[in-house]
Amino acid sequence: MLIGIDPILNADVLYALRAMGHGDDLIICDTNFPADSVARQTVLGEVLRMDHPAAEVVRAVLSVYPIDTFVDDAAARMEVVGEPDTLMPVMEEVQAQITVVQGPKMIGVERYAFYERAKQAYAVIQTGERRFYGCFALRKGVIPPEAA
Repeated sequence: MLIGIDPILNADVLYALRAMGHGDDLIICDTNFPADSVARQTVLGEVLRMDHPAAEVVRAVLSVYPIDTFVDDAAARMEVVGEPDTLMPVMEEVQAQITVVQGPKMIGVERYAFYERAKQAYAVIQTGERRFYGCFALRKGVIPPEAA
């Protein structure tokens, strides 16, 4: 345990978040996502695990991780197949966590395009989320000198 660090953030996740740079993508996905095979193609090269619901994982990650403010696609969700405008409850819960840190509204990304974005990411965190479409991409921003 560390003071000021959310206890669900394990050492492997903290290492990856710290190692990432501005513009790197982090994928936070549900239990059905092909996390292991996709993660093998990322910069980190292995899947990270946080066995908690997606919104809890996003909340914990965003307690230490800035979202990019220079791009329009800094926060994204996998679209529901055939229903790109549908927002599932898990998506609304994650958006609420992003909103708490003044993050942007998530954009929708078609399923296979999301897989391709994930393969180009720095890291993949597979959560314990069992609801469908609990898959998100968060692009890392910067921390200004006065906030360090």
